[in-house]
Amino acid sequence: MNTKDRSLAYLKAEKGSYVSGEALSRRIGITRSAIWKNISKLREEGYAIESSPRKGYLLSRVSEMLLPVEIREGLATEVFGRGDIIHFTETDSTNERAKELAINGAPEGTLIVSEKQTAGRGRKGRTWFSPSGAGIYTSLILRPEMPPSEAPRITFVTAVSAAETLLHLTPLEARIKWPNDILVRGKKIAGILTEISTEMDAIDYVVVGLGMNVNIPHFPDEITDTATSILIETGEPFSRVNIVREYLRRQEEYCRMLRVSGFKPILTRWKELANIVGRQIKVEMIDRTHIGEVEDIDQEGVLILKDREGTSHRIFSGDVTFM
Repeated sequence: MNTKDRSLAYLKAEKGSYVSGEALSRRIGITRSAIWKNISKLREEGYAIESSPRKGYLLSRVSEMLLPVEIREGLATEVFGRGDIIHFTETDSTNERAKELAINGAPEGTLIVSEKQTAGRGRKGRTWFSPSGAGIYTSLILRPEMPPSEAPRITFVTAVSAAETLLHLTPLEARIKWPNDILVRGKKIAGILTEISTEMDAIDYVVVGLGMNVNIPHFPDEITDTATSILIETGEPFSRVNIVREYLRRQEEYCRMLRVSGFKPILTRWKELANIVGRQIKVEMIDRTHIGEVEDIDQEGVLILKDREGTSHRIFSGDVTFM
């Protein structure tokens, strides 16, 4: 822990009381001038710190940014988020940054977070609306020991983790939409972008990107009818840090389940949260459209649809609309 984070820890430990600069200097073993520099940096990171010439410093409000020190505090994982957490105030895409790190050997559990994305991506190259300080834009590096053909299972794991996080921390009825969206009242509140790199017949790394609309008050006109946020749905702001912590906990839990127990229990829970089997849908693909009833999601994550003529189709990817 660096001296800035140690200064923050001491201020937090005092629970709303003033701590003198001399006391901080003595405890941390740095000069009072260095303490002042640390306080200035903490303020730049969004911490509200009061100062008094006679009393010292008082932490009156913690930062609302997705800072590594805040994410790690109370994080109930063994690997995910325990190593490097790379925080950006702004970047083009957290997935792009994660892939760069993965190529250079970053271990499993490395987390990339950003307050804002200038070129956030969704599935099929679509953009992801990523305003500053209002959403969760994060990418997690995984190095699973599985054949590349099973990599789509990671998206199912992530969908379950994200949906359960919302169900646990908010009053919202989050539901999964095949293959990679989380909906509330039929509107998208979160999306997943999974990217894979392989070497021969083995996975080198998987980057799991999660975008979640948390405290976004409104959306651009072109997506206002299809997107929503926790703030819009509840009328209340929510802690993004708490959401990231809970997501990481569940993601690690379900990745472990996938490794130990296989895909079946993951898929069973996914189906419970998706409630798609037996429903009438339209699936639009690049070259064709199918309308019919969902018969199943198979062990490969493929959607099985019976069209109006009674013919079954295995659909690997497409845009689903409920009829």
